[in-house]
Amino acid sequence: MPSLADKRILLGVTGGIAAYKSADLVRRLQDRGATVRVVMTAGAQEFVRPLTFQALSGNPVHTDLLDPAAEAAMGHIELAKWADVILVAPASASVMAKLAAGMADDLLTTLCLATEAPVVLAPAMNQAMWRHPATQANVQTLQSRGVALLGPDAGSQACGDVGPGRMLEPLAIVDGLVDVLAPQQLLAGKKVTITAGPTREALDPVRYLSNHSSGKMGFAIAAAAARAGAEVTLIAGPVRLATPAGVKRVDVVSTDDMLAAAEQAADDCDLFIAAAAVVDFRPAVVAAQKIKKEDGNDSDVLQLVKNPDIVATIAARSDKRPFVVGFAAETEKVTEHAESKLTRKNLDMIVANDVSDPEGGFNSDRNAVIVIDRSGQHPLPAALKTELAAELIALIAARAFAK
Repeated sequence: MPSLADKRILLGVTGGIAAYKSADLVRRLQDRGATVRVVMTAGAQEFVRPLTFQALSGNPVHTDLLDPAAEAAMGHIELAKWADVILVAPASASVMAKLAAGMADDLLTTLCLATEAPVVLAPAMNQAMWRHPATQANVQTLQSRGVALLGPDAGSQACGDVGPGRMLEPLAIVDGLVDVLAPQQLLAGKKVTITAGPTREALDPVRYLSNHSSGKMGFAIAAAAARAGAEVTLIAGPVRLATPAGVKRVDVVSTDDMLAAAEQAADDCDLFIAAAAVVDFRPAVVAAQKIKKEDGNDSDVLQLVKNPDIVATIAARSDKRPFVVGFAAETEKVTEHAESKLTRKNLDMIVANDVSDPEGGFNSDRNAVIVIDRSGQHPLPAALKTELAAELIALIAARAFAK
């Protein structure tokens, strides 16, 4: 069983019904050898009394930012220095928003800003709150700063709703925390290039052709690769996502731009993952001025030409060829089309998903994929894209760099 021996864990408990699970979490952390101190927000104290956590942890519970007794003993700055990791479980939508905005208006948020230790959040909230664009923007901001998220899980909630937002079970949080503190360096010493997001092809100075790709999957893979020890170059189409911690980002717009950046990066990389949703066609001629809608003309003809195939171009290299992973975003015959692309484009591996599924694909925070290589198919069931990315990196590393 992986150990947390001698680790000093500062457990932050925020307001929410999931706070009752945090009592069990204290015990689970101690079972792995950790020393636990607990910080509770005012909201958390409405669900569980501080005395519960004091009895379980064997240490005083910290609740107030400006507590004279606490400042005379272990003040809030000393508490921030004491921790090897700050684990917030449950992490409410409110505290995540405060941390994303850099606020420090209570003891817990002050400690998160004052510490140099890793900060790990186990979100817990209503499914609509989790899916809200504001929460998802906060998630991206926090992850770009190196904050790790464990969960949330999906399922039935206390309010009666069903969906993502449940806090992970205590044992799952403990296992996740072990991975955060001692991640497997599956890609240590490897250089990885990842493409993500859409490309855009100009029609005129105002309009363009593109697709619905959000870039979330590619960015999640880049973050997972960096955590696995890789030197990561992320070639991103036009998306509004924060750059993952430890990742070099190259912004592009058109398919030709992305191809040029990909070829340059591929000259010095071990693994190339083409997660971008590249526009297949571009206008044969880009109008110098905005195309006008003429009176009496109810139709027009747009002549298109094929764009270069980025992943096939990299896979066709005879010199300096990395291990190449493609993506197949399909709406029908998913595995059939993916297997065809794997062979036709000379890929080492392909990741197929059904983008017509409302619970996955473009713009969703969740996805389910089928990984296909010469050895067969490897389904990965629906999960948050951040969790799925870690599974993909582990699978790709095993295939690409098995000793």
